[in-house]
Amino acid sequence: MPLHCRGVAAVILKKEAGIYRLLLIRRADSFEGAWCYVAGKIEKGEKAWQAVLREIKEETNLVPSALYSADIFEQFYEPARESIWVAPVFVGYITDQQKIELNEEHSDFGWFTMEEARQTVAFPAQRTILKHIEQEFVQREPCHWLKIDTGGWMAPGNGDNCE
Repeated sequence: MPLHCRGVAAVILKKEAGIYRLLLIRRADSFEGAWCYVAGKIEKGEKAWQAVLREIKEETNLVPSALYSADIFEQFYEPARESIWVAPVFVGYITDQQKIELNEEHSDFGWFTMEEARQTVAFPAQRTILKHIEQEFVQREPCHWLKIDTGGWMAPGNGDNCE
């Protein structure tokens, strides 16, 4: 069975009053009404990290101050194509000052605690990914080898998991 890596996913984190919250957005098109994190397709010629930054900007108008590989993949079976869709997951940190502007693909957004987010997302694999993000990017400092050098593609900031 073929594996297809055509997309990317991003969990966006921000710290409010000492607690990390993550962004979930509500789908308005396919999977209408489902809450999810940012996701999208890799365009021809793009690297996965470039695609995820573009998707974050297109879907939310946010620009992370730091971007990491989450060292985990979102994957699911596509019955129409008889294939498995695989997408690398990234973690983006933003500052509290950034404002969200949703595109037409989404109808709502919210900032959730990790537990609230796990209770809200639709798919079991998403809950597994969020547990991994909590363990490796919220409860501890992320591994510096997972940080993506974007060559100046992101907003100013120190790029570390701190205020």
